[in-house]
Amino acid sequence: MPSDAVLVGDEAFPLKPYLMKPYPRRNDLSREQKIYNYRLCRCRRIVENAFGVLTSRFRIFEKPITTSIDKVDVIVKTSCALHNWLRKTSPASYTPPGFIDEECQRSGLRLGTWRQNASGGPFENITSQNNRNSTREAIRIRDNYCHYFNNDGAVPWQDSAIF
Repeated sequence: MPSDAVLVGDEAFPLKPYLMKPYPRRNDLSREQKIYNYRLCRCRRIVENAFGVLTSRFRIFEKPITTSIDKVDVIVKTSCALHNWLRKTSPASYTPPGFIDEECQRSGLRLGTWRQNASGGPFENITSQNNRNSTREAIRIRDNYCHYFNNDGAVPWQDSAIF
């Protein structure tokens, strides 16, 4: 696996060494690039679900938290600990069936019901940062992830997911 730790974003963000985005869809993409885009999108959806569930269950995340960094750190860690505990001890009521997005082989993506109550929270007004000047380093890192997702890091269903 590539050793570079990265964040995942969508087309609205610039490709940076620390921020991966999909290959542009306006180009004819290779099979490998389509798989990379699928895997990146899947990763981003998992992160969206995690933040979406936290926001829908812990209302403090619906707007910017105006307190010290130390207190924000405690709030986030406590919320994550409670989230994990509730998922383990009360899954039927905390995250009932259909609450979290599901990837279905036949019908594609089924959006979770948490989205019905979700506002964008503090991320709602983020504007496009579309800077086309990707560095060679950022392109190299993305290509490394692409290679990994198509070789050692391949998953059995990825080919069927892109066609």
